[in-house]
This record gives sequence, C-alpha cells and structure tokens, in this order.
Amino acid sequence: MSYNNFQFLKFRIERGVLFVTIDHPPINILTLDMAAEFLRLSVEVTADKDIRVVVFDSANPDYFIAHFDVGTLVQFPDSPAAARSVDLHDLNRACEALRRMPKPTIAKVEGRARGGGSELLMALDMRFGAIGRAFIGQPEVPLGIIPGAGGTQRLPRLIGVCRAFEVILGADDLSADLGERYGYFNRALPENELTKFVEALAFRMATFPPAAVSAAKAAILSATELPLIEGIMEESRLFSTILPSAKKRMKKFLESDGQIHSMELDWTNMWDVLAKVE
Repeated sequence: MSYNNFQFLKFRIERGVLFVTIDHPPINILTLDMAAEFLRLSVEVTADKDIRVVVFDSANPDYFIAHFDVGTLVQFPDSPAAARSVDLHDLNRACEALRRMPKPTIAKVEGRARGGGSELLMALDMRFGAIGRAFIGQPEVPLGIIPGAGGTQRLPRLIGVCRAFEVILGADDLSADLGERYGYFNRALPENELTKFVEALAFRMATFPPAAVSAAKAAILSATELPLIEGIMEESRLFSTILPSAKKRMKKFLESDGQIHSMELDWTNMWDVLAKVE
C-alpha cells in the first residue's frame, strides 16, 4: 500500500509499524473529511499484509485533535431525522472501523484531545500520554449538547460510570497523570520517554504472529460485548482456530530451552528468537 491522497494524515512505515501523524493546522480540528480519511485508512491497513501495528500521533505539539468542528455542527439541519436513523454517522463509522480493525492501534498523545478527538482516541486499543502535555476532555455539555461520537458509551466502559459523569458533566480536562489513574491512559510517561516506550511496544508487537494478535484482539473485544460464558466460548473457538499454525513457534520455544527455570525468569530474549520463525 502506498497510502497516497490523504490530506490530513501523514505516514511513515518502519519494521511493520505504520506511524500515522495527524496534521490539520492550526489546531487539528476534526472534520467530516478527516473522519472519512480515518475510515479509509482502516480499510487500507486491514488489507495491507505488511502492516502489523498502527501508531497515531500529531504534528502539533499542543493538539492531538482539538475537537470536532463546531462550525459544521451549527450547520446541521434542525430535524429529528438523525434521531430516528438506524445507521452510524460518519465519525461513528470511522471510530468503529478503527476499534474493530484486526491490527493493534496505539495513540501517542502529547497535546489536547477533546470532544470528538477524545472519542476517536477511545476507539483505539491503547493510549499513552506525555506528563504535563497530554490532556483529554469532553466539553460538549457547556455548549448545550452531549458527546455525539460514542463518548457517553465508551467512556463509562473505560473509566467507570461515576468518573464518566465527572468528565462529561464537569467538562474539565483530565491530565495524563489523572487520566492514567482513571484508566483512560494506559500509562502517563515523561515526555522524553514517551516516544521510546511507544515505539518499543509497537515494534515488539509487530514481531508477533499476525493471526495470534488478531485473535487476541477479537477475544478481548468480545469481553465488552458478550456475557462471560459466551465470551469464554468465543475465546476457546479463537484459540482452537489458531493453534495449528502456532505449533512451529511453540516447538522452537521448547527447543530453545524456553521452558526451563533460568529462561522462565526472563523471557526478554525469547521474543527475538521466536521472531525468526516463519
């Protein structure tokens, strides 16, 4: 894939990782056209066998994505038709496509992500924030509206109902530190450590078998959608599906003394050994 003809997204590919930089000056306002690019990107990445992990960041040090374009919202027709719609709108479609994409997605956040920007972040698999620079928020209620791209649904699942009330009704920003404590960010890291950590994580995952990564992601997502026993059954189905293709790696693991006392103490070097198994 060449990833051409994107206006708001810039790309770099390294070691199986696609780095996607959001670039819409001056403050990375989220528009319908940008949402369409995120949707198209999810389709292209899914079909690209050379890409195993996707990392999102921003070209603007102060804004990951400021929020959805309020100027577009005030132009929406005063009609109850949207309330009766059974289809997802474009931004929700983009968020769901990213969430369900079979490849892991990581956000490296060094600026502000509010409103639709925060909602898009919540659709990604992992979020890491720079201490003192990353902030997220849902400022819709002071404008007289509510989050409209999944914020009221994803945020309680991420941080709990009571804290979602605080963020949405209080309309104040969460810092990286507090966002980590609440469960929004996986980790809050010093700014000078963030890139190194995220890249090491992405490059490591890119060495793992794509089928196992995809199955693991599908199984984890099923935990948010299925009752416990049904989710366990889905996990068993996925496990059985990928087991035959995994046996070559497992045999290499045993041949490399992976299952002995000294090696079990630290598996760090084992991932490099297994990465060489085709």
